[in-house]
Amino acid sequence: MSPLDHSSPSPRPSTGGNQPSRQLLDLPLPPETRALLAAAPSVTVAGSHEELIALAVRDAREGNHEVDYEVPGVGRVVEANVCRTRNGISANYIDPYMRRRDPDCMVIGDERPTDKTTYVERFGASFDPVREETFAWLKTQPLAVFAFYAGLPSPATQALVIAPDNAGFFALGLALLQGIVPVEDLPDDFQPKAIIYVAPPFRHTHFEGRQVVVHNRRDGLHEVFSYNLYPGPSAKKGVYGVLLNIGEEERWVTMHCATVQVVTPYENKVVISHEGASGGGKSEMLEYAHRRPDGTLLIGRNLETGEKRKFTLPKGCDLRPVTDDMALCHPSLEKGNGKLSLIDAEEAWFVRCNHIDRYGTDPHIEALTVHPPEPLLFLNIEGRPGATTLIWEHIEDAPGEPCPNPRVVIPRKIIPDVVNGAVDVDVRSMGVRTPPCSAARPTYGIVGLFHLLPPALAWLWRLVAPRGHANPSIVETAGMTSEGVGSYWPFATGRMVDHANLLLNQIIETPEVRYVLIPNQHIGIWEVGFMPQWIAREYFARRGGARFAANRMRPSRCSLLGYTPGSIMMEGSTIGNWFFEVEHQPEVGPAAYDQGAAILTEFFHRELKAFLGPDLLPTGQRIIECCLQGGHLEDYQRLLDLPFLEPDEG
Repeated sequence: MSPLDHSSPSPRPSTGGNQPSRQLLDLPLPPETRALLAAAPSVTVAGSHEELIALAVRDAREGNHEVDYEVPGVGRVVEANVCRTRNGISANYIDPYMRRRDPDCMVIGDERPTDKTTYVERFGASFDPVREETFAWLKTQPLAVFAFYAGLPSPATQALVIAPDNAGFFALGLALLQGIVPVEDLPDDFQPKAIIYVAPPFRHTHFEGRQVVVHNRRDGLHEVFSYNLYPGPSAKKGVYGVLLNIGEEERWVTMHCATVQVVTPYENKVVISHEGASGGGKSEMLEYAHRRPDGTLLIGRNLETGEKRKFTLPKGCDLRPVTDDMALCHPSLEKGNGKLSLIDAEEAWFVRCNHIDRYGTDPHIEALTVHPPEPLLFLNIEGRPGATTLIWEHIEDAPGEPCPNPRVVIPRKIIPDVVNGAVDVDVRSMGVRTPPCSAARPTYGIVGLFHLLPPALAWLWRLVAPRGHANPSIVETAGMTSEGVGSYWPFATGRMVDHANLLLNQIIETPEVRYVLIPNQHIGIWEVGFMPQWIAREYFARRGGARFAANRMRPSRCSLLGYTPGSIMMEGSTIGNWFFEVEHQPEVGPAAYDQGAAILTEFFHRELKAFLGPDLLPTGQRIIECCLQGGHLEDYQRLLDLPFLEPDEG
């Protein structure tokens, strides 16, 4: 780490040879940024993860570093406890509310076109005075600063983060996720197009303790003001918002998905990209299926009878992870083969491990996190100075209530068999968390193990992107809610219709991709966890993709669910229609299924109406109107005439 030189211009010190080192104030920074860096009592310019690890625990006493601030009218507030452990940095928030992303944290501070809540709408006043107060507060603080690229290195993605230096763990999380570039290694034309300012006390002084992240889009600069220290809304999704804004201007998408190259025992390769709202199974798509002690897979457990159904899979496919959450789909990656090309937008993955509650649940990630080749960042997991942090030891929100959102940040370069570079996607799956459904309590938990969707219907699912049942990643919301366009809408700053058009064009321009819908948690009355997507992944890989003959599929009872195979056979084992056509489950039946279908239909109708308007592409207008009028599968096929069913099998 290097201190910022606040003195007047003078010859710069040498770093070796004849090349002078570059200082931060040598860069073409915005005037406000330059002024606050010049005024701050000290500025630490970090150039490596190791420097931020040291900063994260610099003020530790007896091994524990308290991230605290003096809050006017309140006094000293401790936001988090941080310690250095054998396998990384462990950070835990004092307030349980801070351990998950608040879905309403984003507000827009500028007056540019947006469908998001603006600062004026939410708080009744302009953001400008608070922006100036933020700069004034930062001028009084010892600061930490580093440069990075939002996504891939390019002039359009050059960025800085400026934070109080006692919040080194937050800076570390961002540096792990997006990388860190020493000032001396920056290109001569480096000029930040995005800056993240971190001011934690404002959560208490201005926002009644709530998580608030303000996006302020200016000419040539995207400012992100993070008024909390949970990295989800700002260090991760804040950067995602920056990328989405760039894509909106340049007409491309950063998808919200996990992508995996699946290699069968016969060395066939299939690339699956799994999209969905938070909790929809993105990270789990990169995990190996969890096996029982006898080696079988537990398909599910009947919540009424206690019956369990198992599945024998002698050898699973090998997994080569590609992306965990954010995937750049830049036009320069396309090969003209009708498939979707994408590349990872992150340098590390923000992995949720709430389902790993004991040793041996997932040996692969457990081994990687217990003995990592380099330090990791653990959040909401028990950590003690000098001890090994174990990802199944989750902190408790209350006695006996483990935090539902334990996380570990893992650099992608240390993930076994990770794929570097761009890949071509064969199958795009959409995940949705579903509640149990029964005749006594009908719900939208009527989705079978997987469904094949016509492209037009696949677009509609991406527009509504249900957040679903018992989401562990965000503060609790009631009922069935939507994360909107592409499931990334909570992080976007612009207009819904513009992203809807981008997604529709993306589907039209990639006709060789197939689309499936996969539930998790429940299929009817059966508790299934993430087993449906693990089984579907194995099945699609063995078939060479989700390509099905027309006479092999039949329409689902609810048209929004596309087509179902009814049953499948894999490696000599059959999974029958109870897991594909939920209406046949004795505990559910057709009447409860239809009530669940009505809940799903009403949800689609409510959400899709927001997209109608003169700026929506005409094709999109017709697809949404088809849904609102109770369209059938044949109608969706006609409206977007792209191949998705193969010729009949003999």
